[in-house]
Amino acid sequence: MEEERILDGAETAEESSSDLEQALRPASLKEYIGQDELKHNLNVFIQAARSRNEVLDHVLLYGPPGLGKTTLAMIIANEMKGNLVTVSGPALQKSGDLAAVLSTLEAGDVLFIDEIHRLPRQIEEILYPAMEDFYLDIIVGKEGASAHSLRLALPPFTLVGATTRAGDLSAPLRDRFGIILPLQYYARQDLERIVSRTAGILDVEMDEDAVSEVALRSRGTPRIANRLLRRIRDFAQVYNDGLITRQVAKDALNRLNVDELGLDTTDRRFLEGIIFRFKGGPVGLEALASSIGEDTATLSDMYEPYLLQIGLINRTPRGRVATSKAYEHLGVLPEELSGKGLPD
Repeated sequence: MEEERILDGAETAEESSSDLEQALRPASLKEYIGQDELKHNLNVFIQAARSRNEVLDHVLLYGPPGLGKTTLAMIIANEMKGNLVTVSGPALQKSGDLAAVLSTLEAGDVLFIDEIHRLPRQIEEILYPAMEDFYLDIIVGKEGASAHSLRLALPPFTLVGATTRAGDLSAPLRDRFGIILPLQYYARQDLERIVSRTAGILDVEMDEDAVSEVALRSRGTPRIANRLLRRIRDFAQVYNDGLITRQVAKDALNRLNVDELGLDTTDRRFLEGIIFRFKGGPVGLEALASSIGEDTATLSDMYEPYLLQIGLINRTPRGRVATSKAYEHLGVLPEELSGKGLPD
């Protein structure tokens, strides 16, 4: 009985967290904040498709994590009046996996494949005719004389692919997307609007200076802004009767090791690795990742894009190089580095 109560509590907490995440996502392009050029063009494509009573062309969304690719897929489904079917690229390992997903689609549905750059090549090849002509060829029977191909007709649907690594997509797959949209890091003003909106949904009292502080440290990423706000809310609830002032926000963010540029502990170790271990660079990403004990893919997908964006590192043919801005941010002068290792 006690175990049942614990499980019920866990399920309730999971449902509550899921409901909150859903509430934070805008449901239409009008509610979606930022990415103005992308949003304008996508609205034109959607309106044109609806006026012709056609499904929307397949859409490829690419950019760093946390910028709203999943949310845009949901909005596309809502705007096109279709259902959203979501799957992760690495989960599609066999032709049967893809066939099972495609067989559930109805006319006008949106199939969202996250991390589409991680699709196995054999799955890509099965996907091509599904994208182009809405049919699926599958092999039935065991290898040998009994094996034969079966063609299944599919209802017209829209594939929305999301990736943080557009360059890793094969050319044949990339060329089958009629709409390719890059997502950019968000301007501070847009992040302030997102933080204010989230505070309203969370029913959190927050002053304008605190909103600005959270936006400043959110590294141009709505997902991070929302995550930080939820943690700041915890500190405010315990230490300031729930009111988030700028000082409460700054104190909480400092406790979370998020500095005024939005850099966290891993970002600083990234920079310190280049500066102290490799004398400012150049250094290859694999060597750097090994030296600071991080995964190469994690550094390249989650950390490097932002450090490049704000000018703390440069990428050269020989590797990564720290810029003068990185030295300044860490409070280090290049001439001080002789013989120094990583700081404790």
